Amino acid sequence: MQPTADTRTNEAAPEGEAGFTLVELLVVLAIIALVGTLVGPRVLGYIGMAKADTAASQIRNLASAVELYYLDAGSYPTADQGLAALTQGDGTPGWNGPYLKQSTGTLDPWGRAYLYEPTAGSFHIASLGRDGKPGGSGEDTDLSGGGN
Repeated sequence: MQPTADTRTNEAAPEGEAGFTLVELLVVLAIIALVGTLVGPRVLGYIGMAKADTAASQIRNLASAVELYYLDAGSYPTADQGLAALTQGDGTPGWNGPYLKQSTGTLDPWGRAYLYEPTAGSFHIASLGRDGKPGGSGEDTDLSGGGN
């Protein structure tokens, strides 16, 4: 049996027939834009929830650091010392810190300092959320924690 000749040739496509048409490109761009409008808000919502979860975790870590400070110094940091007492020794007897690796650990995910308030035999740490104002809901919810 002899091989038969192939009628197809390896010639280049005639000019003007190669590539995508403008309509095809516009359809692809429209699909990408549609997917972006559907997915974008959900992704941004997850980022906001992640910041709130991060703030809650950081508050727990700060509370643990304040408790360690208490064990060493015999008292909680004063309102004047604030959370800076966890990273800077200011002559407090028994201070054995720093209790945080970085001083940036006293900033919430929105870049504001955590609020610290010592109370009778305890303390309170809070973040005012995304909006930086008391109250709110969703990403603007205030987050707090403390000792005892």
